[in-house]
Amino acid sequence: MKPEEFFEALAKQGIELNETQKTQFATYFHELVETNKVMNLTTITDEDQVYLKHFYDSIVLGFVDDKLLHEELTLCDVGSGAGFPSLPLKIINPKLKITIVDSLNKRIKFLDGLVTKLNLTDVSLVHGRAEEVGKNSQFRESFDVVTARAVAAMNVLTEFCLPLVKVGGQFVAMKSEKAPEELKIAQYAIKTLGGEIKQQESIELPNDAGIRNFIFVGKIKKTPKKYPRKPGTPAKQPLVK
Repeated sequence: MKPEEFFEALAKQGIELNETQKTQFATYFHELVETNKVMNLTTITDEDQVYLKHFYDSIVLGFVDDKLLHEELTLCDVGSGAGFPSLPLKIINPKLKITIVDSLNKRIKFLDGLVTKLNLTDVSLVHGRAEEVGKNSQFRESFDVVTARAVAAMNVLTEFCLPLVKVGGQFVAMKSEKAPEELKIAQYAIKTLGGEIKQQESIELPNDAGIRNFIFVGKIKKTPKKYPRKPGTPAKQPLVK
């Protein structure tokens, strides 16, 4: 997906980019590829693939929840890596207030420089593990939307993300084809942590790039204080019935 095809695909969804936004995506691509030469950010570096599998694949979250494309929401992106999906969404909708949580300080430093070069405001970068950030009163139960893009199995991801969602907000997991079976296993974790499944959506990516599944989990009550458990525990001992 060349940049022009990317812009056309967005236009078909009613998203018309201005010149500033197009330049921001070009700068993002350049910074990602240049930094990747000295630091492992992504295995995807061809321009066509970056625009499809990173930029477009991030923005499809706004296709299934168009509030993210238009409204002033607080969005927390857990385990964002090189800024996906939150920063492409922020370029599309500058009103979003973004918080990115990542455990690797090198990535946070890259993102800090990137955010400056892209002239983005209202982007906070938090160096820490999701389990620690979820216990921190500054962040706990404070976001309208929390998302993560294929960071871990659904029951583990739920413990990372749902404690950060405010009651009435939602956690959106971006998953691959295995989403339905992961969701079955995650039912207990979702209920235990104060959530309920609201909907599931799937979108076929262009150019045979596969299916992206979205699982929407509404936060209906506060997460019990003991969650998230200490770093490493959710992955080693996932919540299962």
